[in-house]
Amino acid sequence: MLKSSSRPLPPQWLLLTILAGLGMVGPFSIDTIFPAFAQLAVDLDTSPLALQQLISVYLLSFAAMSLFHGPLSDALGRKPVILAGSALFVLSSLACALAPNLTWLLIGRAAQGLSAGAGQIISRAMVRDIFTGDKAQRVMAEIAMIFGLAPALAPIVGGWLLVHGDWRGIFWFMTGLGVVLMLLVWFFLPETHPRADRTPLRVGPLFHSLWEVWRDRNGRRLALAGMVNFAGMFLYISSAPMFVVELLGMGEQDFWVLFVPLISGMVIGSWTSGRLAGRISGRRLATIGYWVSLGGGALNLALMLVPAAQTTPWAVLLLPVYTFGVALAFPILTLAMLDLFPANRGAASSVQSFVSLVFNALIAGALAPAVAFSLPTLAGTTLALTVIGYLMWRRHLTVTALEPHVPPDPQSYEPTDEM
Repeated sequence: MLKSSSRPLPPQWLLLTILAGLGMVGPFSIDTIFPAFAQLAVDLDTSPLALQQLISVYLLSFAAMSLFHGPLSDALGRKPVILAGSALFVLSSLACALAPNLTWLLIGRAAQGLSAGAGQIISRAMVRDIFTGDKAQRVMAEIAMIFGLAPALAPIVGGWLLVHGDWRGIFWFMTGLGVVLMLLVWFFLPETHPRADRTPLRVGPLFHSLWEVWRDRNGRRLALAGMVNFAGMFLYISSAPMFVVELLGMGEQDFWVLFVPLISGMVIGSWTSGRLAGRISGRRLATIGYWVSLGGGALNLALMLVPAAQTTPWAVLLLPVYTFGVALAFPILTLAMLDLFPANRGAASSVQSFVSLVFNALIAGALAPAVAFSLPTLAGTTLALTVIGYLMWRRHLTVTALEPHVPPDPQSYEPTDEM
């Protein structure tokens, strides 16, 4: 159900497109450069391991700033923080396009990470500002479906840009993407967090709100469960240069071989999650999602243990099944976290994003290089991560079933004319 508003929202298709577009900035910033790794290694005279730090540096700075995007939006409003983040993303992408060496490129990537999370984190809080109940789950799933296209499209776009130019063209593209999103937010996205509901912008309360989210055992458990839910898929994403080029023996135009199967399952799973909202309880649907991921992951490992199957299409055959399950659970985990803290949704979204991003940075910088030397080790590590996530989710269900349920305080949606 849509919360009451003092003026009409933009058409839902436009609202969803803007919110999903803001969320797509992060994956695009990661995955678009994968096809350029070989060219970057030659042009900047560096190693593949050093280039992997272009992902880790981005994710670490993304994670550090993610702690502040949400609380800042709780204090200043959602729209101003998104606009400021978009402006910094444009400038940092421009700096990357002009970088003369790896050091400056790493600095530009760090600045990209500081800015890219504003839209991704705050857009989740905006969904909960505007929608309630099953409608919120459907909208979150629709956004996840659009957002899920980014990792599949990004390496394809990156490869296409390399055909028509060099690696700098990828960062010029990101600059243009940032400008387009900033204009869409400026002209069409309403402010969803009115002044009356905002918290004071003081350093002490800001850190206190983050600490209150983390010290809550249910919030901490959900943040960790959400972290591991996506980790197996991100292990494949961050291993893409090794998976496609070294393990499958393909080229820089062939990253779609991995990303299309990965993301097709994610998109279909998100669509299914939205369609089942209100028909199956969120808890049961998330559990089903984990079962599907566990089944897909186990079958994928069994297949990869067969030497004859370590090539296409067998190497990617079961990945859509795995990511379908991930996508079924994702909207429920996100909304469950936000609903625990109705007065501090921005802080809750920040904490949830922070733990996931720090773990993703460790995956990209350490775990992926350590396990992506063979298809069986990659599949086995992915399955192990999924088992950990499922056990965390089962623990959450058991603990919360024994606790009294306190419904979140209702909040009305009153868009303002603020920018």
